[in-house]
Amino acid sequence: MALPKNMRLKGYKTFNYIHKNSTTYHGKLMTFKVVRSNPAILLNHKFTNTSNNFRVAIAVSKKVSKKAVERNKLRRILQEWLLTNIQKINNHKPYWLLVNLKFGDFCNDKSALLEEFQNLMFKSRLIK
Repeated sequence: MALPKNMRLKGYKTFNYIHKNSTTYHGKLMTFKVVRSNPAILLNHKFTNTSNNFRVAIAVSKKVSKKAVERNKLRRILQEWLLTNIQKINNHKPYWLLVNLKFGDFCNDKSALLEEFQNLMFKSRLIK
């Protein structure tokens, strides 16, 4: 199941802001970029709901897998984990999160992927 619209990050200005102002957390399989939200950027993209919510974007490169089916499967796994554990996330804190999966063959290892995702969530203090 996909993330709700109020949790998604969109727009090139949003991603430029994240790349310039973020704190990066590295893991073996993925990289997190976390930054405090800036709702003024979302106003430029004509979003109606520009509240200071926790928002997420998950990017899976073609270097991970050439098949779109496998890349979408990885994205859905991470989004499902976020939706099931949303109560643990500091939803009152206005953060934006960009998740980039690194090159590697971990399409079949769902447990390792979720374990590292959770560890990076703790490391970046998005979950207590």
